[in-house]
Amino acid sequence: MGKLFVISGASGVGKSTVLKKVMAQRNDLQFSVSATTRDPRPGEEDGVHYYYVSKETFAQMIAEDAFVEYSAHAANYYGTPKAQLEERLKLGNVILDIEPNGAFQVMGKREDVVLIFIMPPSMEELSRRLCSRGDTSPEQIKIRLQRADWEISQSARYHHIVINDQVDACANEILEIIANAVDK
Repeated sequence: MGKLFVISGASGVGKSTVLKKVMAQRNDLQFSVSATTRDPRPGEEDGVHYYYVSKETFAQMIAEDAFVEYSAHAANYYGTPKAQLEERLKLGNVILDIEPNGAFQVMGKREDVVLIFIMPPSMEELSRRLCSRGDTSPEQIKIRLQRADWEISQSARYHHIVINDQVDACANEILEIIANAVDK
């Protein structure tokens, strides 16, 4: 069985960009794809970035206990399918990109998980990043910034906190954390 790493951080902190760099540096890492009820953003593919499902399908999966973790935020649902995670762990080390409630659900079920929180350099920079995306409404930006306050307050419960003020430095710090956990 591989090692499980959970990466969290507020929307807009740059998790996807950092994780692309991390994944490119280690061939022993797999990304666990979450299910969501939100619509795909331009360029996102079903089964690659997320499994895009209806709210009805998501509710059915909850009823069937098909998630290792799930939560609702920004008016949508997100969750990690159990079967997919277990299959990936049989093949090697796995990274989950999930929010704090999900991270704590996983931590309650698995002792071997390593929790890493990616912190923005400042709330002003986080706001700038969200606005510059061009794919998020002002109402959603407001919701995400309010949520970010809470998520950042939860970072103390993580094993590691990494500030994303420069993508390469952030990725290198995460790679060092992974190496210390896997390559002992």
